[in-house]
Amino acid sequence: MKTTISKRAIARIVSFSLAAIAVLGAADIIYMNKLSRAERMIESGYQQAVEDLASSADKISATLTKGLYSSSPVMMAKLSTQLMSEANYAKDALTKLPVSNSSLDKTEKFLSQIGNYAYSMSESAASGKQASYEDYSRMNSLCENARDLCEKLWELKSKLTSSNKTITQLFYDLEDEASAFIIDGFKGLEEGFENTPKLIYDGPFSDHILDRQPAMIQGADEVTEDEAREKAAPYCGLEAWELQTCDYSEEGKMPSYCFYANGVNCAVTKNGGYISYIIKSRDIRSQKITCEDAAAYAQGYLDSLGIRNMEKTYYETYNNVCTINYAYNEQGVTCYTDLIKVSVALDNGEIIGFDARGFLVNHHERNLTEPKLGEQECQEKLSPMLSVVKSSLAVIPTDSVEEKLCREFKCKTQDGKTVLVYINADTGVEEDILILLEMDESTLTI
Repeated sequence: MKTTISKRAIARIVSFSLAAIAVLGAADIIYMNKLSRAERMIESGYQQAVEDLASSADKISATLTKGLYSSSPVMMAKLSTQLMSEANYAKDALTKLPVSNSSLDKTEKFLSQIGNYAYSMSESAASGKQASYEDYSRMNSLCENARDLCEKLWELKSKLTSSNKTITQLFYDLEDEASAFIIDGFKGLEEGFENTPKLIYDGPFSDHILDRQPAMIQGADEVTEDEAREKAAPYCGLEAWELQTCDYSEEGKMPSYCFYANGVNCAVTKNGGYISYIIKSRDIRSQKITCEDAAAYAQGYLDSLGIRNMEKTYYETYNNVCTINYAYNEQGVTCYTDLIKVSVALDNGEIIGFDARGFLVNHHERNLTEPKLGEQECQEKLSPMLSVVKSSLAVIPTDSVEEKLCREFKCKTQDGKTVLVYINADTGVEEDILILLEMDESTLTI
């Protein structure tokens, strides 16, 4: 008996077959997309690890340099704590790199020694022991090694970023010229540590990071999303209808409504309706105004927001943008806790960045009292390696919730560096040290 298949049945078979092929094809595409995302995440992790390692080396170098200009056990203990944290962070970043083809034993040992040395110095400082000449000499040696490590790491970071290959490919494709540079570069990190001082390991370290509740929004009335949009629009240079609501909102300690438009992102706090930040993205190809002009534009912007008594402190220029840091000034006292950053485009003076999160977190009514110690009494607490240029009063943040009223001394070192030292105006304790980096169009602190 001859079996015949109808045209309808054949059509169904073909349809089901095509559907099955489509499903399998879609599944394959989904799988490949997931694999591609996983590879991108791994590569992103490697890129971040290299940057974290280089940034940690920068911080280690800066902290060691500050130690050279410290004179009190209290400050030495504080710097030692920072150093231990930074060394541990760098070691963590080091373990995330695919370095099976290159040995970094000495680099890891150096970072361990940094942490160990910091702990031993912390122990000495806790007992009230002053740092000796040998301590400063050893610290200077470590500082030189750390600076060398910084330079090599940032050179490697630049090479990795400019390559058209992934970090994984660069580490394992030994025939590639760029790969050879990367491998040799990491091996080269080892060479600077032959004469690193032998240091004593005295135990573990636990870092505690402060995360404050924003002072200005506590108890403030809640605003609606539309009210927040209306508030932000004029300061973004837009009409309210142009600001679209983001698919997400910021929660955490500073809940905020988030908006966007073409090249613009901003956030407004749900409590109080304060503008938290504004970011504008555009290509700025020329510099037609000076940093002094930029400061005038920035000051006018703060005035338009009703933010008064802000004092310009330090600034940085990069890619034709001048970013100015402002601190609140109360009765002649600079409050470095209450900070606002304003970024100005140097082609036309447009405000392209505003960040008030530091101000929103820390600004509150203060009852500043007359300092117990005079300027001369505080100056006597400084290291003999420093020469005072000028002094003033300042409120500075600490690792705890309290603030400290200090005498800020701007000093010069014997080799011409500028250092800011903060002496507690009530107790005479050395609270903080900042190294000032003064360049042609930037003034920064580390």
